[in-house]
Amino acid sequence: MANVTRFTLSASDAYPLGASHFEATQPLRGVVIIHSASAVSQRLYQAFALFLAEQGFHVLSYDYRGIGRSRPEHLEKLGVRMQDWAELDADSVTQWARQHWPDLPLLAIGHSFGGHAIGLGDASRHLSGAVLIACNASCLRFISSPWLRLRAWMLFKLVFPMLSRINGYVPCRRLGISEDVPEGVARQCSRWTSLPRYFFDDPELNAEVRFARVTLPLLVVGLDDDPYASSDSIDLLAGYFTGASIKRLQLSPRVMGSGVLGHLEGFRRRHRDTLWPLVSSWLVERAPSTQPDGVSAAPWSPIADEAGPHGASVQGAGG
Repeated sequence: MANVTRFTLSASDAYPLGASHFEATQPLRGVVIIHSASAVSQRLYQAFALFLAEQGFHVLSYDYRGIGRSRPEHLEKLGVRMQDWAELDADSVTQWARQHWPDLPLLAIGHSFGGHAIGLGDASRHLSGAVLIACNASCLRFISSPWLRLRAWMLFKLVFPMLSRINGYVPCRRLGISEDVPEGVARQCSRWTSLPRYFFDDPELNAEVRFARVTLPLLVVGLDDDPYASSDSIDLLAGYFTGASIKRLQLSPRVMGSGVLGHLEGFRRRHRDTLWPLVSSWLVERAPSTQPDGVSAAPWSPIADEAGPHGASVQGAGG
């Protein structure tokens, strides 16, 4: 079992991000950063990170500001937009990893919004490759189920604005949806979901130009039973990676044979022998073993921070 260190990583604007390092077992191949889905704690990815560490990767996970171990004491006072998760948090973590492991191949997993962060972030130029899982243009029009589309519309346009006015943030935990969401994140996400091409129609973001500058090998994975990231919406977003070399996979839970994949379930332990090896083998191809006779320990001396940067407790990953 890989050693796991919880610590605090400072973003470029000095905001403290709760991060975790999963130390590789031999042979050491490279470093993998896990960029989470929106409003999803890094806890979801712990079992998957341990699996990648067993394949010879140092793995770095973290929480976006306002989420999980990166949540401040007063979430209602946090001024943050969704794009800040990409421009400040994801970019800072990528730069940090590059500085601490300069001689190792640097790769990334982008789950849902985590893939958006790879496309929007300037630091993605340091990556040797990335896997995008359930990463799509999250327009409401792509949700095929009329009931789910109506539910999403009601949440984004009615419930979230009302609750954020009352609380100063969206208390998603009480709704059983995800982690609580900062007001600015919810507002920007709501706007993007109504645009025909998601944030590519936001003139202030310049997303089309940002995506075009990404020149990485990409593995783009869609899941047939994902009610939110349809194949068409994945293809729309992937099409803006015009400078990347893309391998596109669309997977069926029936063929995979390990149960529901959905939007989040692919990171549960039951997919250890099906989906996970598909992802890890692609990563291994882009990061051949660099030290077959040993493992390089982390070239830094982190201070364990089990309570998280803002006092939130660290919980185990879901199964």
